[in-house]
Order: sequence, then structure tokens, then C-alpha cells
Amino acid sequence: MKVSDILRIKGDTVHTVLSWSTVGEAAARLAGPPAIGALVVSDDGFRERVDGIISERDIVRRLATDGAGLTRLTVADVMTRHVVTCSPDDPVTEVMATMNRWRHRHLPVVRDGRLCGMISIGDVVKQRLAEMGTEAGVLRDIYLASH
Repeated sequence: MKVSDILRIKGDTVHTVLSWSTVGEAAARLAGPPAIGALVVSDDGFRERVDGIISERDIVRRLATDGAGLTRLTVADVMTRHVVTCSPDDPVTEVMATMNRWRHRHLPVVRDGRLCGMISIGDVVKQRLAEMGTEAGVLRDIYLASH
């Protein structure tokens, strides 16, 4: 199973924000609807380039130091600049390992340097559970057929 299989099921919609937007605006976007956990920061005007990512976690961690003034800061002040990404061709098991290793809950999907989707740890777990259910069904059928 590959990342492209997840995107085929969930779609390739990516919610983005401009780096000069305020954290308050980003927080409102995260709250939804739809409620989401992260926004890709893309300043190219075409939502194709990944300049950073801002997540609920980024905002909460800065809230501890900046308090109420946080909402007036720009996304660029708070975002994660080194963004770990994946490719549509990456196996889901590798992406799961990457998310676990880096403790990231969201990975932008990039093909040929262009943003083409976003997956979350929830998407990955849902896909793996579906695979495991299929495998269990096949094993059960094999067992029943042999007895």
C-alpha cells in the first residue's frame, strides 16, 4: 500500500495559509470547519510550494511563552520551517515509521517538488487497520478451506 492509495480514498485537498497571516487567523482555520490539525504554509500563490507547516502543537507550545499576544504574531514566527514530507509513491509502512521517528502527525505529500496532498497519522492508521483486517480475513479463509 502506498501514500497514493490513501490520497485516492481521502482526496488531495490541502489546507494552506500564507506566512504573513496572523496566528489568530491560522488558529481559526484549524478550528474549522472542517477542523484540521495542521496547515501547510505556502506563499507561492498556487499552493504548490511548501514553505513551512503550522500545527495545533506549534501554537500550543508558543502559547506557553507568548500568552494572548500569540494571536497577533505571524505564522512565519511560529511555523516549523524544516518540513518532513513524503511522496505519493512511498509505502505506508515507511511513512508510518517516519511519522513515529520525527513525532509528526501530518506530512505534506510532494511530487516533483510540488505539493499534491497531505496525510495524517489518523489516515495512516486507518489504512493499516483496513489492511490488517483484509489479511486476517484471508488467513481465516485459508484456515477454513483447509479443514
